[in-house]
Amino acid sequence: MPRPPPDLDRLLSGDRSELARAITLVESRRADHREAARALLDSVMDRTGRAVRVGITGVPGVGKSTLIDALGCHLIAAGHRVAVLAVDPSSTRTGGAILGDKTRMARLAVDPGAFIRPSPSAGTLGGVAGRTREAMLLCEAAGFDVVLVETVGVGQSETAVADLTDVFLVLALPGAGDELQGIKKGVIELADIIAVNKADGAGAGRAAAAAGEYRAALHILVPPGALWTPPVVLVSGLAEMGLDRLWREVERHRTVLEGAGEIASKRRRQDLRWMWTMVEERVREKARNDPALRAAVPAIEAAVADASLSPAAAADRIAALLGL
Repeated sequence: MPRPPPDLDRLLSGDRSELARAITLVESRRADHREAARALLDSVMDRTGRAVRVGITGVPGVGKSTLIDALGCHLIAAGHRVAVLAVDPSSTRTGGAILGDKTRMARLAVDPGAFIRPSPSAGTLGGVAGRTREAMLLCEAAGFDVVLVETVGVGQSETAVADLTDVFLVLALPGAGDELQGIKKGVIELADIIAVNKADGAGAGRAAAAAGEYRAALHILVPPGALWTPPVVLVSGLAEMGLDRLWREVERHRTVLEGAGEIASKRRRQDLRWMWTMVEERVREKARNDPALRAAVPAIEAAVADASLSPAAAADRIAALLGL
């Protein structure tokens, strides 16, 4: 017997179990679930868009989960409701999340003011799960006014998270040799805020030195007269140090960009990119499921493999079978 759809009233009232069911629905690949998910999203769109959306990335071991645990608790104590979309690398065998970020946010996981959803990235570039955007909208509809998106941070292009969020926060490690080698130059160029983590105790001096290197790099990368110059702050998730300053910078970023109308225009651009991403997804789905194409593909692949057909000509044949 099929499960009933999520209860809309309970979802909008902030019921976390109903929110979890709704996200499970939008993550499903079943055709009937996709149709129900689209209807659900359409029904809640007028309740979305009010949250502060923060993307958080950094190299493995930088302490993203620990910082999010501390920051989330800090924000809830200040009266916010915090949703965390923690995107794990996927198992190549099962497609499931393998790092278990939720288990590393022990305090936040049991706080009634928080909602944590670990999701597999399923090979999606940018370290963002394929349905992260829809999950974020559902969290907003359920009344969460801060949404933190933790990305995989294992080297993929992180542009995807910048296309989801208002603020892109890059976490950096102190004392890791050449600091600018730890995170790609392109990611630094995308950063709205850089936070050097583990800046407490014996690491304080190294963290201060690393912060100076990042400020010097940003001086070169950020054009004069830019609307926003990314600040570099010192934090410690473990010692809960610098969280006030970090959140003040997030709020200042929002104030500056909202004053210039940039938050609204940025979200409009994100929506357009989302639209085209979904169009491309539909084309890929048709390519995977079209019977004529599935029957023809093995011969086309074999011809490309033995060099009797060029990749370009093979692509033309596949496109023709798709009616493109």
